[in-house]
Amino acid sequence: MFDLKENVQIRPLGDSALVIQVGEGINEIIHKKVKSILSLLEKYPFQGFIEAVPAYNNITIYYNPIDVYFSNTEKNIKMPYEQVKTKILSLMNESHIGETTKESVINIPVVYGGEMGPDLEFVASYHDLTPSEVIQIHSSMEYLVYMIGFAPGFPFMGGMNKQIATPRKKNPSLAIAPGSVGIAGNQTGIYPLETPGGWQIIGRSPFCLFLPEQSPPTLLQPGDRIRFTPISLKQYKIMDGEIKSWE
Repeated sequence: MFDLKENVQIRPLGDSALVIQVGEGINEIIHKKVKSILSLLEKYPFQGFIEAVPAYNNITIYYNPIDVYFSNTEKNIKMPYEQVKTKILSLMNESHIGETTKESVINIPVVYGGEMGPDLEFVASYHDLTPSEVIQIHSSMEYLVYMIGFAPGFPFMGGMNKQIATPRKKNPSLAIAPGSVGIAGNQTGIYPLETPGGWQIIGRSPFCLFLPEQSPPTLLQPGDRIRFTPISLKQYKIMDGEIKSWE
C-alpha cells in the first residue's frame, strides 16, 4: 500500500503535454505508482486526453489543448496545462492508496552463447565467471518489465543480479537480430526487431515480441514478470519454425 501523491511533481512539456514525476531511480514502488496512475487515467480519461506514455519513474501525458480548454465549465479561466494538472491531482486525491494489480509471469526460452549470444564470453570474463555461471545467474532471476520503448515491444527489465551487470558496448553493433537477449548495466532486455544496439548480447529467444497485426501488438507489457529458460540450439530451431504468434 502506498500514497499516490507522495513525492509526485507535475511539470509542463511544451503546450500539449505534461510530465508526472513520481520519484527518482528504478524500483518497484515507483513502478507501482506509475501503473496506478495509468489505471486511473484509463478508467477516468479527461476530455482532450490523447495518450499516456510510462517510463521508469514518470508518465508523459499528451492532450489536445483546444479540447481541454473548451471542456472547462467553471467561470474562472485556466490554461489547458493548469486544467489537466488539476484533473490529475483530483484523480489522485480520490484514490489515496494505490491499488496493486495482478502481474502475469511469462517464461521466455533462450539459447545462450555461441552465434546466438556472441557477448556471453565477454560478460563472463568481465566478472571472472564462467559462461555457465552467467547463464545460471541470468536464468535464475525473475524480472519486472518496467517500460516498453526504444523499439516497438522492447522491454526494459529490472531485477538482474549485480553479479552480471555489465556496461554497454563502447562501439554499438549496426544490426542485432530479433529475439536477442542483452545486458546493459543493471538491466536486461530483448530486441523485438533487427536494430542497431549497444547491449551485450548473451542469447536469443525464438519468441516474437512484436506482431503489428495482433492486438495488443506487443507480447510484453509493463508490470509483467519474466523468467528466462535455457534451451538448446536444436530446441531453438524447432520453436523458431513453430512460433508465429503468442495466441
